[in-house]
Amino acid sequence: MTNSVVISGSGLWNPPHSISNEELVEAYNAYAQQFNAQNGDAIEAGTLSAKPLSSAEFIQKASGIRSRYCYIKDGVLDINRMRPNIPERPEEALSDQAEMAIHAAKLALKAANKTAQDIDVVIVSCAYTQRSYPALAIEVQNALGIKGFGFDMLVACSAATFALHRAYEMISAGTAKGVLVINPELTSPQVNYCDRDSHFIFGDVATAMVVENADTASSQHVFEIVSTKAVTQFSNNIRSNFGYVSRANDVDPYAADKLFHQEGRKVFKEVCPMAVVHISEHLARHELTSADIKRWWLHQANINMNSLISKKLLGREATLEEAPIVLDQYANTASAGSIIAFSLHHQDLQAGDYGLLCSFGAGYSIGSLLVRKK
Repeated sequence: MTNSVVISGSGLWNPPHSISNEELVEAYNAYAQQFNAQNGDAIEAGTLSAKPLSSAEFIQKASGIRSRYCYIKDGVLDINRMRPNIPERPEEALSDQAEMAIHAAKLALKAANKTAQDIDVVIVSCAYTQRSYPALAIEVQNALGIKGFGFDMLVACSAATFALHRAYEMISAGTAKGVLVINPELTSPQVNYCDRDSHFIFGDVATAMVVENADTASSQHVFEIVSTKAVTQFSNNIRSNFGYVSRANDVDPYAADKLFHQEGRKVFKEVCPMAVVHISEHLARHELTSADIKRWWLHQANINMNSLISKKLLGREATLEEAPIVLDQYANTASAGSIIAFSLHHQDLQAGDYGLLCSFGAGYSIGSLLVRKK
């Protein structure tokens, strides 16, 4: 490698609709009361569990979430539907996720002072894609007029950081001149809005980043990728089982076990120490400590998880300036959370400042990037 690899631009696109905790709880509680009334005999007989009620205060205390963006709000708060009403588009039309991706991509290209001619690889990496093929990345590549190639990646909540790893490696190897990494997180169709413990967790968003050689970067805010680190360890504690094989299994493809579900306490107990070790080892590789890091752009799943991880790393509570929290407004946006935090909180850093992007999620999977402001 003759030149350092940099992140030269980021883009953040918010859907036009948002749902507050209060709105979500009002709809869920009305659904739960209706469910309990309709199934009173079975609940009394003990063959069916009653739906517990929720509260906005419970959600905020459990997660730190106050609201979330939603690609299509219609249908989510309808107690006789409890899922977004997203009209199917004809095959010749731009797909929903490609449209989200293009919004974020254009913002990232503008921030990086780049055009389609400067990019030769497009990676669309997220927790869910709305179809198997053709790849969303190739659809986005075509819509933006980019020459080269594109591909999709699915690594759950570490999809964005893992894709940035691939971009870093391609630029380092000289197999690409400019890589556009996009994370169109359309999570709402996989949310079980009928489940008190998970109906509030996710939000929709799209993020993007441009990765290139330092000698071609011309934007105002450029961050050198010092190094990357990734680890995976199999766990069943976070699952989303929806897939085409359900058709052959002769089961309900939209049953609760096919949507997002998790063993939240187990995830918290197992992922937090795993993330602390991962980050500490990454910094130690460069003879750095947590005190050397100016900004922590951590995965945005749960405020209590972020607080514990940062406290273990720093030996004290992190300030919001050190470790920004965005999940109060965005909720858990799967792989996009740390990229949102970066997009909103990077321009104030000074040349030479270190920052660390880190995601952790299903798999388990953890991906981190140590970066330095140019």
